[in-house]
Amino acid sequence: MKKSEILTAVGKRKRAVARAVGKKGTGKIMINKIPLSVYGNHLTRMIISEPLVLAGKVAEKVDISVNVKGGGILGQADAIRQAIAKILVQVDKKLKDVFLEYDRSLLIADPRRTEPHKPSRSKQGPRRHKQRSKR
Repeated sequence: MKKSEILTAVGKRKRAVARAVGKKGTGKIMINKIPLSVYGNHLTRMIISEPLVLAGKVAEKVDISVNVKGGGILGQADAIRQAIAKILVQVDKKLKDVFLEYDRSLLIADPRRTEPHKPSRSKQGPRRHKQRSKR
């Protein structure tokens, strides 16, 4: 990785979208301008740090800044985790096989999304119908 090189990646999970920017540094991870060490709760920090643990020394060469919006707490954590993993793969291509073997969702987004609500019954949901009596 060159000194002035800037890496970008996007991670998605449900409605959450995380945009990550990586540059040469000392291994600092910032999420919405908050350090990883104080971001969220213990579970979300563990989820986010999975690719960093798997990468080992490679993660200490890159500073990553992540901006995340939308979704819930765990959806955001998975989106951040995916964005960080994609940045680390750009730094060291050998990590791709390690990440895919550990968990495919580290690099490949889950395409499932919620079904849109249908017109005229939109507040009840996409498939709900009026209740009918059998007798």
